[in-house]
Amino acid sequence: MADALGAGVAETPAASVTGIIMQNTCQRLLFNSHGRLGVADLDDPASPAGARVWYPRPDVPGMSSWGWGPLFDDRRRVIVSGYEPGKAWEGNVRVHLWIYDLEEDRLLEEIALKNRPAPFMGCTHILPGEERLVMNPIIDGKQRIWTMDLDGSDPREITGAEEGFVYCVQISPDGRKFAYHATMLADRDSYCIFVSDLDGGNRVEVTAAPGHLYFGPMWSPDGQWLIYQDCHYPDDPGHDWADLCLGSPDGATHRKVTTGQRQWFATSYGNPESRGGGSNIAQWTPDGKRVTYTRAEPGSRTAWPYQAQRPDIDHFNREYYPEEARGGTAICLLDPFTGEETEFIPYESRVWNFRSAWSPDGSMFAFCRAGVGSPSGLWLANADGTGARMLTDGYEHLGADHPVWVG
Repeated sequence: MADALGAGVAETPAASVTGIIMQNTCQRLLFNSHGRLGVADLDDPASPAGARVWYPRPDVPGMSSWGWGPLFDDRRRVIVSGYEPGKAWEGNVRVHLWIYDLEEDRLLEEIALKNRPAPFMGCTHILPGEERLVMNPIIDGKQRIWTMDLDGSDPREITGAEEGFVYCVQISPDGRKFAYHATMLADRDSYCIFVSDLDGGNRVEVTAAPGHLYFGPMWSPDGQWLIYQDCHYPDDPGHDWADLCLGSPDGATHRKVTTGQRQWFATSYGNPESRGGGSNIAQWTPDGKRVTYTRAEPGSRTAWPYQAQRPDIDHFNREYYPEEARGGTAICLLDPFTGEETEFIPYESRVWNFRSAWSPDGSMFAFCRAGVGSPSGLWLANADGTGARMLTDGYEHLGADHPVWVG
């Protein structure tokens, strides 16, 4: 196993990259770095380190941060989001959407300009046929699912205010159904998992229970199962820990797969200058036989412990106590049908591994790693967990997170 700090690869300003990537056929990872867009081109013969990391710089005034969205089928065009200044999660920040060309390193056009239902309007998916988008606007304090044409015309409301605050939308492998979680429902005390048709019809409650926060449904590759988190939030109001559960889309089956609330759920890492986070969700292996499980050692505690006396809207209204941090996480492969676990990325004291992402062909595995008080690094390993190496710790060493494979 490589050292926890790792060794990064050559990083190149975006302005000098365009001529190189036009001829590049290597695999590619997208990631975020403290509001910046990041790209890692793998096995690049032009780089002595075997990978080239670069940071697109869209020339759009007034944007305070950027994020990657869904990819088109050509794996060249991708939707990107530009955020005006402010606290995006409050729903009042205006989000702009563009189509960006990875090969030419440029924005092609701004989209979804017509019939905007709200300032905050994220794009989660491109529907089959690539003529319509799945959107997640926040309207009157509740996030909802809408669909619309690329230019924003023909908007259709899929979930309404009475169906709760809805996000983490996932499209089934056959492109016919949505899975998502919802909260702020009149007859439920926390997050619940639902499945519906693409028009919102035939909505099925997969699971809901008092005292349980069910979160982040992910479809198995064959579309027969969902894996999701179960956080016991009355005992864990910071939503830091969870178990994994397996359910069927028709709601007939729901069972807990792990015990002990050891899945690292709400990640909080870094130091006050490089802090980061976001919900850490299990991922299926490409063959659909296992899922990733970010298993904490018993008694683990991050440098950002939850503080009951302070409101914790974004998991970072907390004090930084690196001297009190202990434990850490391994990434395991979990058979959700038998419960068998295999340690994949091994545990190391005071090292936190998380954010799994399998390459589409299953040959490589990307993940994130953060030592106590250190920014998150983007790492790459072989399919069996060997050969782990750090690709980057982000723009100006402020952290890299949320990897997505291009191809």
